[in-house]
Amino acid sequence: MAVSLPNLVILGPTASGKSALAMALAQAAGAEILSVDSMQVYRGMDIGTAKPTPQQRRRVGHHLMDCVDPDQSFTVARFAQAADEVIADAERREVPLIFTGGTPLYYKALFEGLFEGPSADPVLRARLASLDNAQLAAQLKQIDPIAAARIHVNDTKRLIRAIEVHELTGRPITSLQSEWGGEPRHRAIWIGLQWDREALNRSINLRVRQMLASGWIDETRTLLQGDRPVSHTAAEATGYRELIEHLQGKMSLDDAAEQIKIATRQLARRQMKWFRRFPNVTWINGQRSFDEMVEISRAHWCGHSSS
Repeated sequence: MAVSLPNLVILGPTASGKSALAMALAQAAGAEILSVDSMQVYRGMDIGTAKPTPQQRRRVGHHLMDCVDPDQSFTVARFAQAADEVIADAERREVPLIFTGGTPLYYKALFEGLFEGPSADPVLRARLASLDNAQLAAQLKQIDPIAAARIHVNDTKRLIRAIEVHELTGRPITSLQSEWGGEPRHRAIWIGLQWDREALNRSINLRVRQMLASGWIDETRTLLQGDRPVSHTAAEATGYRELIEHLQGKMSLDDAAEQIKIATRQLARRQMKWFRRFPNVTWINGQRSFDEMVEISRAHWCGHSSS
């Protein structure tokens, strides 16, 4: 009787080695990889999002990369719907999937569901719609500074919704969105890579230097020279924002590189804060040799196989 492997999740902060581990395990098991990353969905943003190379993607099937052009937005709801379709197709073909990427909210939406919130209040919305965007942004900053920091001042719809949720529930939308638990929407075995902070910082600094040496500046320049402007979401991707400012003459390349390292280190800390909330994750020391990590991960994964 054939052995059936369950789906596998590999968590870890940026530059922790989770993509390389996923590739090695997928090749050995005949699995495919589903990217759980809000920036790898954009075409033309390859170096700065650490996408696998074309050669790697020919060896192992990858999903939910290069879905939209950089001038478009891509929501978490759209991701969850697309991922559900990939999972259903893989189940029909009896192919295991490895989920890996760096966007915690995508994992939460996929495995625990999306926060829907209270129904719209037409009277409240009409009152908020009478305010200009600067007023909305200022009001949101008072009640939910985290949401205010991530919602662009020109995004009227999301500004109004965030304020509406607070007025109707008495709680910031970010606190409601970050609640965890409940029955999982999909089953998987979970592995996480954890690093000593200083060692991870060194890995991040090295990767930033390698990305810049690999043509990241030219890639960003090409994005800016496109026929349509880069969307706010894409332009805010860690590293691209700093390089855009450099190309606009607002920052030297040395300063941009240093700011990218700092922003990436901050991103890694935020990722781990989220990832530690997930239950049933088997954490592995990411500073082990690569072969050791592969063997430990494979043994854990295969230990949950069915026949």
